[in-house]
Amino acid sequence: MKNNFKINLPLLSSSLYVASQIFANILSTKITVLPIINLAVDGGTIIYPLTFTLRDLVHKTWGKHNARQVVIIAACLNGLMFILFWLIGKMPADPAWQLQEAYEQILLPVGRIIMASIIAQVISELIDTEIFSVIYKKINDLAAVFISNFVSLLVDSIIFGLIAFLGQLPLATVLEIILANILVKLIISFLSAPTIKLVPRLVKFEEI
Repeated sequence: MKNNFKINLPLLSSSLYVASQIFANILSTKITVLPIINLAVDGGTIIYPLTFTLRDLVHKTWGKHNARQVVIIAACLNGLMFILFWLIGKMPADPAWQLQEAYEQILLPVGRIIMASIIAQVISELIDTEIFSVIYKKINDLAAVFISNFVSLLVDSIIFGLIAFLGQLPLATVLEIILANILVKLIISFLSAPTIKLVPRLVKFEEI
């Protein structure tokens, strides 16, 4: 029997994009310290930079219109995740379960992080979409990824850091988080950018 299995690249890239967005928001509840440079950073920053390149993969394989929709869908799912965390957190805990306080301390504060992430994500990713479209058509896909990712990660890091942590953490720590976000996102985003060459354009040129 002939094997007709074929990877659906638009579906795969979209799924990975949405999953990475959600994972990053949950991981952002932990503030860690980067080795060597000794800067504070939220845990979600470790994987969040991948979302910029993944969104570009969606763009290249499914077109700008669908890429915009995926960005909005991811934002809505992040909001739904917080609502579910909050609702389950408010339900009475079984007396035998002793982790209610830990649940509230870890998962309920994610609300502000998710709000910050949604705002930063939608603004930065839509900016990324427009820059990618222009640069792709004028130069090539690799340049489009590098340039669009660079601009969008700066916008995302500043908006996210200020909304998520300003007033909750000392200003010096917030600035450290923003700086660390930019550095980590630059490194990971630039390392992941060449993967754009691994996928073919599956839409018409004018749909990019």
